[in-house]
Amino acid sequence: MQISTIAIIGGLGKTGGRVAERLKERGIMVRAASRSTTPRFDWQERSTWRQALEGASTAYVTFQPDLSVDWAAEAIGVLAKTAAEAGVGHIVLLSGRGEDGAVRSEERLKAAGIDYTVLRASWFSQNFSEGAFMDGILQGKLALPAGDVPEPFIDADDIADAAVECLIDPRHRNQTYELTGPYALTFRQAVSEIAAASNRTVQYETVPIEAFIAEMTAYGLPQETTDLLHELFTQVLDGRNSPVMDGVSQILGRKAKNFSDYARETAATGIWSVQP
Repeated sequence: MQISTIAIIGGLGKTGGRVAERLKERGIMVRAASRSTTPRFDWQERSTWRQALEGASTAYVTFQPDLSVDWAAEAIGVLAKTAAEAGVGHIVLLSGRGEDGAVRSEERLKAAGIDYTVLRASWFSQNFSEGAFMDGILQGKLALPAGDVPEPFIDADDIADAAVECLIDPRHRNQTYELTGPYALTFRQAVSEIAAASNRTVQYETVPIEAFIAEMTAYGLPQETTDLLHELFTQVLDGRNSPVMDGVSQILGRKAKNFSDYARETAATGIWSVQP
C-alpha cells in the first residue's frame, strides 16, 4: 500500500505531536493541522476542514474538547464524509473508554463509508506532567473527585506508537482496540509513585464532585467543560474502565509501559522539581 501524506488533526496535542514526530522519522510526509497551523483546522469552523485533509491518504484524528460532548458525534460523521470526499481512505480515531458519547462518535465514523481504526485509550499518564494535574503536583497537593477506583493509565508514547502502526499497516483497518497500561492504580497511588520518583512530598486529597465542579465554575470554566468533567469523574471513573486490556500488545507486539517507569523517566527530566 502506498502512503502519501498523513494528516494529523490535532497535530500539536499530546498524542498528535508524538505521532507526527514518529512518522517524520520514517520519512512519511505529515500535515499537522490545528488552529495555529497553515492550513488551519478548527472544530468550530467547518470551512477549515477540507483544506486540512485534501491530498492526504490517511488521517489521525483527535477531537477537542472530548468525544463525550453533545455535538461530537455529528461532527465526527461530517468530518469523515468530508475526508472521504477529499480522497482520504482511512481515519484512525483516538477515542475514550467507557464514554457513551465516544461510542456514538465511533458509530458515526463507521457509518461514513471510510476505512477506520478506533483506539480507545484510558487516562493518559501525561496528564500528571503535561496536562491538567501538573499544577497540583508542583504545588504539592492534588485534589480531585476520584477515590479508590483504579485506572490503568496509558503512556502517550504507547498511544503514538500504536497510532503510527495503525496508520501505515492496513491489517489494522476496520478494527477497534482498547489501549491501557499493564496494571491499574488509584489516583492516590499514582501520586505516591510520582512523589517517590521525584523525591518530593506530594499529597492527594479526594474531594466531593459537587465541590470540585463548584470550584471549577468559580474559576470561570463554561458549563460545557464542567459537564464534561462531571461525566469523566463519575461515569468514566465508576470502575467500568479498571480492567487491563491488551490493545498495545496486539498492535505492537510488546507490553505497554508501566506507570512506575513513566514516573521515574519523567522525574529524571526535572519537570516536577520545585525551584527554591
